[in-house]
Amino acid sequence: MKPQIAIIADDLTGAGDSAVQFVRCGWETQLYVGGSEEAFALGDMQAQVVSVNSNSRAMSPQAAAQAVAREMQTFRRHDVRHVFKKVDSTLRGAFAAEIEAARQQWHENAIAVVCPAYPATGRTLENGVLLVNGTPVTETSAGTDPVTPVTESSVPVMLDCNLVSPTQDDTPATLAQKIGSGGAIVVVDARTDADLKRLAQAIVMLGERALPVGAGGLAMAMAAAWASEPDSGDIVLAVVTSQHSATRAQVTALQAHGATVLTAEPQVLGDDVLWQSWQQQMLARVARGDDVSRILVLLAPARQVPGLTSALVARRLGQLALAIVRTGKVRGLIATGGDGAEQVMTALQATGIRLIDEVSGGVPLGTLIGGEYAGMPIVTKAGGFGSENVLIQAAETLTERKFK
Repeated sequence: MKPQIAIIADDLTGAGDSAVQFVRCGWETQLYVGGSEEAFALGDMQAQVVSVNSNSRAMSPQAAAQAVAREMQTFRRHDVRHVFKKVDSTLRGAFAAEIEAARQQWHENAIAVVCPAYPATGRTLENGVLLVNGTPVTETSAGTDPVTPVTESSVPVMLDCNLVSPTQDDTPATLAQKIGSGGAIVVVDARTDADLKRLAQAIVMLGERALPVGAGGLAMAMAAAWASEPDSGDIVLAVVTSQHSATRAQVTALQAHGATVLTAEPQVLGDDVLWQSWQQQMLARVARGDDVSRILVLLAPARQVPGLTSALVARRLGQLALAIVRTGKVRGLIATGGDGAEQVMTALQATGIRLIDEVSGGVPLGTLIGGEYAGMPIVTKAGGFGSENVLIQAAETLTERKFK
């Protein structure tokens, strides 16, 4: 297996704490004690992500730059697609020298996108200043570190580069435009995990020339953003047959989140001819893709008519789910309601689910066993269960996680 992503840190613990973020997103990840040359020479590479250590934290800027350059050259020789440059979340080490060395070795027109913020540990980047629990980093213990004391809290000053401070109105696309016109090295503010998520999506839009530079916070966001690249379909398909009010509220929340909801009228579901016509119309919509979002919901109607059983509704929606899966555009499934979940699995000829994790308590995540679509991710949820945002969480998990 050839790694798609490489992580390079300046010490072993940094290589580990960034690598584990990719593990949590489902990437096959291996951490090596030494550098990339040793890792690739071992011949036992079985990972999508490889994390290595340049052991350069205490080196002089010149020596650290040379060490990082060697690692980047190895990544290029082995056709690694993306590199994440891990830096200390308090700016210790030969921070500027390593970033510039990595950028120069990556691509001819590479952009180093720098954000060492890690909100979960109190690190935020505000107006370019790195704060630790609200205090400039130079006024913390990092400022008196006996080996690599930090003497500057402003990251743009340290790197002599431009700063981008996103506004609330910025989308990933507009942020990508700002970064793309900001020069060879750009520092980007982030206060929250949501800021990092938006930044990671912008980095993906910039393409392979973008070199993300940060700590565990940005590593977590990049692991999810790179997993979201549509290499195995880009639609999350939800089949909802439950009539429970909790599920209906969850669908409403999912629709407000941007999902496309398709609901056939009861008389359509009860008539073979009408159903076939409606099904073909919906498949054409999916094929065009112009009015269907990346989250598509097949929702059973709330209104009942004589002769229309819940079993027939579930069977119809299961058949349509199979037809949509056959387009090759589906990356994962959500099934809510026991009859609907069973019919989806029956239509796809799946015999079971290999359980992996939970989206939230009592909402399992797994991959299908058996049938032509074995390995496809699926989330199942009982009708009267979960918070109002649970379907949003399920869709995000299927989008931001890598599956075997």
